[in-house]
Amino acid sequence: MMDADTNDNQQSADENAENIEELRVEDASADVDFDQMLDSTNEPTGSEPTGDSTVGKASPEGDISFEEAFSAEAEARVALQQQIESLQTQLEERNGQFARLTADFDNFRKRTVKERETLEEQVKCNTISGLLEVVDNFERARSQIKPQGEGELSIHKSYQGVYKQLVEALKKLGVSPMRCEGKEFDPNLHEAVMREPTNDYPEGTVIEEFVRGYVLGERVLRHAMVKVAMPLDSTAESG
Repeated sequence: MMDADTNDNQQSADENAENIEELRVEDASADVDFDQMLDSTNEPTGSEPTGDSTVGKASPEGDISFEEAFSAEAEARVALQQQIESLQTQLEERNGQFARLTADFDNFRKRTVKERETLEEQVKCNTISGLLEVVDNFERARSQIKPQGEGELSIHKSYQGVYKQLVEALKKLGVSPMRCEGKEFDPNLHEAVMREPTNDYPEGTVIEEFVRGYVLGERVLRHAMVKVAMPLDSTAESG
């Protein structure tokens, strides 16, 4: 019985030895290069790009590169600067237009005021000039008419009262009469209607007033009609 077990064990050991030898032969025939396998394992595959593969290539969709972002910002700044310059130019033009309109309106206002004042003064002068003839008639009547009796004296006082009211109204308007006698002849104020040789007055002196002159402020309403002194001729004196 023991011999049979021994034989079985020996047979199993022989079979195992044969199997091991076969495996060694197969390994030797395979001639596997483990270094090459390691190198091939480290090589990059198409599904896993390396960091160097992105250099110089377009970025993924939705992202922009630094150069593109910088260029876009520079273009935006240039466009904004141009817009600012355009608005500044428009502002200067509007300011210039406003200044011209303001100056034109100011000149128009001054011209309108001046024209209105001139027109008012002209109307006033024309009206007063017509009243001066009435004043002249009152003065002639006072110097020529000599009232006789109480009735005539009453009438004389009545129209003299009207005369005084008229003169006072003219004074309130700024009208004043000229005082010419004894003054030097002034062609801007006087109108010489007669010359009289005399030694009693210096040459060119107003010696008599025929029609009284009037002024309104500095404006002459009517020139005074006067007689002016002139020197005596030596031949006339000897004759």
